[in-house]
Amino acid sequence: MKKIINTNLVPKVISPYSQAIETDGFVFTAGQIPMDLSGKLIEETIEQQTHQVMKNLMVILNKAGVGFENVVKTTMYITSFDNFDEINNEYRKYFLNNYPVRETVEVKALPKGANLEISMIAVKKL
Repeated sequence: MKKIINTNLVPKVISPYSQAIETDGFVFTAGQIPMDLSGKLIEETIEQQTHQVMKNLMVILNKAGVGFENVVKTTMYITSFDNFDEINNEYRKYFLNNYPVRETVEVKALPKGANLEISMIAVKKL
């Protein structure tokens, strides 16, 4: 059985999907782009954009009853590997050396003109 996870503490979804789904002890988040609660795309530094994405993901994970310590996999889409180091510097702040597996893919474009999008898979009990 699956449980839909949605919260009004992050931006509303921009397409027909759920913010996260919990099933069989796993939480799967939808990809998050750097939008604030008003739905405005954060366009400051790539570090600030990464922080906003991670903040949104934290809220969704918490709503599902898990945190970054439960994340086992992330998928990251970025529009330029020129930003890779800066994104990593911000991203690593959220895991305290308990890093999940990850792939990072450079793409031509992302929704709303965003520079990055991250999704996660977490385990309810480790």
